[in-house]
Amino acid sequence: MINFDEEIKKFHPSLEIDEAEDAIYNNNITDLTDILLEMMKETEEKK
Repeated sequence: MINFDEEIKKFHPSLEIDEAEDAIYNNNITDLTDILLEMMKETEEKK
């Protein structure tokens, strides 16, 4: 039978996963919220 406590102690995440996580969190991508805020700002400036 598998001893899950022992298996968890041996677990080490892959470096590739850590690198991917850093790339995702550090990527500054314009999303829909950013676009809407910019449109609202431009609309208010025109008034």
